[in-house]
Amino acid sequence: MIALLVAAALAVAPPAPPAPPVQPAPLSEADHAIASGRLDQARIMIGKAIQAGVHGPQLDRLLADLAFASSDFAIALIRYEALLAIQPGEPLFAERIGVAAIHQGNLAKAASALKLATAAPLASWRAWNARGVLADLRGDWIDADRSYARATRAKPNAPEVLNNQAWSLLLRGQWQSGLALLEQAAVLDPHVTRIANNLELARTAVSENLPQRRADESAENWAARLNDAGIVADLRGQRKQAIAAFAQAIMANNVWFERAANNLALAEAEK
Repeated sequence: MIALLVAAALAVAPPAPPAPPVQPAPLSEADHAIASGRLDQARIMIGKAIQAGVHGPQLDRLLADLAFASSDFAIALIRYEALLAIQPGEPLFAERIGVAAIHQGNLAKAASALKLATAAPLASWRAWNARGVLADLRGDWIDADRSYARATRAKPNAPEVLNNQAWSLLLRGQWQSGLALLEQAAVLDPHVTRIANNLELARTAVSENLPQRRADESAENWAARLNDAGIVADLRGQRKQAIAAFAQAIMANNVWFERAANNLALAEAEK
């Protein structure tokens, strides 16, 4: 009898209510994860939000920010352009379009975007720094100097700006000035590999008495002379001078970059 009563009770018991659906984390948490560099966590949060049907401008912005932070510049470029179409003149979107376009090799698009980004009264140091990089790629030293000066004004003693400004000077053959800036950048942030590598290159390049660039001499001709000087020094057994010459030739002209880089590798292997 007792067993029958228990069975009856079980038969008529109402079904348990379904478990409430798992709510995605607020998008603000994903935003914070991106800003903190926790990109995998941000991807999971955004993925759950999309599965839950979340959509709208905040999600679009997060997808763009995630692509940019992940160095997926092709996707970032598309997403920020879509955002800029909705919010014309937004300097941050223009800044990131410019940076992404530089990475994609689209200098014309980068120029247009960075012109817009730096037109803002409170343009960020990153926008001016990117404009300086673009000017270097175009060989526009006047705009490069102006842009790095504005970046420095917006954020004094930024290692990133000092490194890029130094690289700009190295590209022009101003080795001592570039070296001084790289030494300053390395003191401010000694853990950045790119700064350390550039500093080593600059120190190598100024360590020996090498051909100086002549007035009105093209970068290609100067690089060729530096490369030749390196070969002669190498044949004489002057390894240090050869390495310095090849290092300078690498910087002087991209036409000579691969050849001088190969010569530098061979010279270093012989040390």
